[in-house]
Amino acid sequence: MGITSAWGISPHDDSVISALEPRMRPLIESVRALPESRERWERWAAEPLPDRRSWYGSGDGAGRTAVPERERERIDALIESFHELTRAGPFDEFYDGRDDDGDFSILNDVWSDDFGELVPFLAVCSKDYAVPALFHAIGSRRAALIPGWIGNFVLSAEQVRQSLPQIEAAFSFTAEQRAEAEDQLWLDQRPGEESVLDGPLRCWREAAAHGLGLCGAAVHVW
Repeated sequence: MGITSAWGISPHDDSVISALEPRMRPLIESVRALPESRERWERWAAEPLPDRRSWYGSGDGAGRTAVPERERERIDALIESFHELTRAGPFDEFYDGRDDDGDFSILNDVWSDDFGELVPFLAVCSKDYAVPALFHAIGSRRAALIPGWIGNFVLSAEQVRQSLPQIEAAFSFTAEQRAEAEDQLWLDQRPGEESVLDGPLRCWREAAAHGLGLCGAAVHVW
């Protein structure tokens, strides 16, 4: 059975952000504080993953078949650690409403808000995840500039304004850097769909310009 995941970044008034914070921030911080979370992040930062095309299958002459078995096993362990770090999972209760009161979900309480003239960013993936693809494409140094933890955050208007420079740094690319990031981005992008390389920065700029906060959530839909 396949899965569908979604990663959304949505703009909200501070009154909405204040209501979301007590439900979402403790979970975000608790996952960030787990020893295995920090270990996996540090492992990824210390040793970036190789070209995505060499991860699975036989590869070409420069791929897996050219790598000794013990080295392949080591790289496979790195890949699995990265996926455990970045895939949706610990945050699923955001979507399903499995909080203590059972009356909250991202779909109903966040993504159904009235956004006015602004357009949230939403990446919906079948049998895949947007955040791991993005993080591999941009690398740990840039990913570390994104507030919150693994694409999940709740930010007031002031926090959005303060963090905009680091988001500009995370998502500003030279032509060569952009091409390299796109080459490592394995998501199938549909015609007219906004790239994960563009959506976050657009949302930050628009929210900052309109004095709004932002909520980011990566979840399984089913």
